[in-house]
Amino acid sequence: MTISRPLLAAFGVVAVLGAASFGLSQGAPSAAPKSGSAPAVAVAGEPVLLELFTSQGCSSCPPADALAEKLSANPDLVVIARPVTYWDRLGWKDTLAQESNTALQQDYARRGLAGRNGVYTPQLVVNGSYGLVGSYASQVAPSVKQYGGKSDAAIRVAPAAGGGYSVNLSGTGQGKAELLLVAVTRKVEVGIGSGENGGRRVTYSNVLRSERRLSDWAGGKASVTLAASQLKVPGADRYALVLRQPNGGTVLAARWVS
Repeated sequence: MTISRPLLAAFGVVAVLGAASFGLSQGAPSAAPKSGSAPAVAVAGEPVLLELFTSQGCSSCPPADALAEKLSANPDLVVIARPVTYWDRLGWKDTLAQESNTALQQDYARRGLAGRNGVYTPQLVVNGSYGLVGSYASQVAPSVKQYGGKSDAAIRVAPAAGGGYSVNLSGTGQGKAELLLVAVTRKVEVGIGSGENGGRRVTYSNVLRSERRLSDWAGGKASVTLAASQLKVPGADRYALVLRQPNGGTVLAARWVS
């Protein structure tokens, strides 16, 4: 896992992120998942959001990308790849990276995640609450067990006329939250031309293409209509709903739409 170099090159650790207060560690080894099987992850209650912050320029990221691909087969996990931009200055511009992914990871770090906090790759964030090295397969199930299902918020989706969906929210809430529509591409294979992964082909799963706020929510029952036209994001072939507190806050609920 690489932490210090992209931070120093792209942000300026102390000036921009105050990384000293995040307690960043150096040089933790990457643990690749065993080939052919995904770790058994049991989810009690609502689906759990797993966000992988990754980069095509990070040599420690492909094992985490492979693990995310296996985890995405679990219907109770909403696994989203969020390629970041801060490796781009080190020899290869990530073809999938978005500044919004980098900004969200920074917001998480500023707020402070349990577990391994900070801005680094590969990082897996569980329900916006817990951070771990994205290739540490053995830590996924216990972190999902501990940090999934902490909210009573729920999202229910039903088909509606015209190819859209009716979205119903419920729960007591924990202050203001935003319902987000997240558009992803299920599989993207990239040939990386240079940098630390130069010459490799890497498969990314559920790669973020766009996200938009649908509504605010502060608890109680609410309904939102998701029009068919909103499910036509260029390049996207799958959509999720995420109920998140603002500015990199806790994820209260998540669910795949399609």
